[in-house]
Amino acid sequence: MHTSPRSAVAPAASSAGISIVNLAARQRMLSQRMILQTVLASQGDKEKRLAAERTLALFSESQAQLLEFSRTLDLANARKLDAVYHGDHGVDITIQEFTSLVRTALAQIAQRDDRKAASVAQLVEQTDVVLDALNKATTAFDDISRSKSDSMKRELTGIVSDIQNVAREAKVVSFNALVIAARAGSFGREFAVVANVLTGITGKIDGLSRDAIVLAGRT
Repeated sequence: MHTSPRSAVAPAASSAGISIVNLAARQRMLSQRMILQTVLASQGDKEKRLAAERTLALFSESQAQLLEFSRTLDLANARKLDAVYHGDHGVDITIQEFTSLVRTALAQIAQRDDRKAASVAQLVEQTDVVLDALNKATTAFDDISRSKSDSMKRELTGIVSDIQNVAREAKVVSFNALVIAARAGSFGREFAVVANVLTGITGKIDGLSRDAIVLAGRT
């Protein structure tokens, strides 16, 4: 799995509009659907064979999207994901062997190959193994997503704090301007108008910063 970092920002959801974590979790459901469909197909159900082929295509496409996700990660998270896929007891080889076994079984079923029964039996035996591998992958994506969310929240909180500091300084300037305008009498009218506008702006900044704080809490 290629893990060269491109950006510290996670990509948008997959092409199907699914978050990367949900996409990883969906692989578990797809793997079990494929096994069931393949078993039924081996019993002569042509529609189930076609359905299994479609599920296999979807599973393979989703897996490619998950691997592509690693290329968007910062170096630290890319290494974490790479360790899950290619480290000791890495899940990549298990997932590849599973998809290859499904593909072989479906081809044998379509060709009415006598070896199909053995392939299907082997596929069923792999149920727990592939589920364990996909669970590990899902956990890794979940951890990375949570880490990036926490980091984004801290960054947003820092930006809000900076905005609030600027707003407080602007309020001081606005107040001083109003005092000077009052002392200047008629000569300070235009200055007072500017000071009042500045006061209104700082009020809006306060409102926006409070909205941002609420948003940071929900993220």
